[in-house]
Amino acid sequence: MVVKVHVVFYSMYGHVYRLAEAVAEGAREVPQTEVSLFQVPELVPEEVLEKSGAKAARAAFAHVPVIAPEQLAEADAIIFGTPTRFGNMAAQMRNFLDQTGGLWQKGALIGKVGSVFTSTASQHGGQETTLTSFHVTLLHHGMIVVGVPYSVPELVSMAEISGGTPYGASTITGADGRRMPSPAELAIARFQGRHVADIARRLKAGSADVR
Repeated sequence: MVVKVHVVFYSMYGHVYRLAEAVAEGAREVPQTEVSLFQVPELVPEEVLEKSGAKAARAAFAHVPVIAPEQLAEADAIIFGTPTRFGNMAAQMRNFLDQTGGLWQKGALIGKVGSVFTSTASQHGGQETTLTSFHVTLLHHGMIVVGVPYSVPELVSMAEISGGTPYGASTITGADGRRMPSPAELAIARFQGRHVADIARRLKAGSADVR
């Protein structure tokens, strides 16, 4: 039995991509798990990306394939990553999800495991509202929403300013974007990937024990 996990992200400067890689690393630790990394299509014009410096940053994950909406149905679990835009998901991710109406009509995602991670520029930049509002879309698709339990020690650490919520992994980039995900934030992301993959494996095997 092979469990398929899709990690689907949008990243402009690489912060969410780095979290996505950590999430994928964690998922791959679960036996018999096939993990695929995807990005959603970009909507910002090339000249704007270049002027903002995002084009150079995006070169680091240019090799990651762009996903089509129908590919979501192939997975047993889907873990989405998006930066925050004023307390909500980025337009690129919203645009992608708005193309999944056909999947919704067919009930193609019902019973699949869904989870979300994010980034913000500031400590109070709307991480939790982005994650919980994203969950609404997953629930409309009939997905089983999974977060990050407090058994993760980094989630309750007071040793440093850090992202990480019970709703999903997160990172703080700083106003200038120079801060990349910390070891603690990456540890939470790896746990999230492992946790989601393990639950998907148990569900696919018909087990009710998902603790």
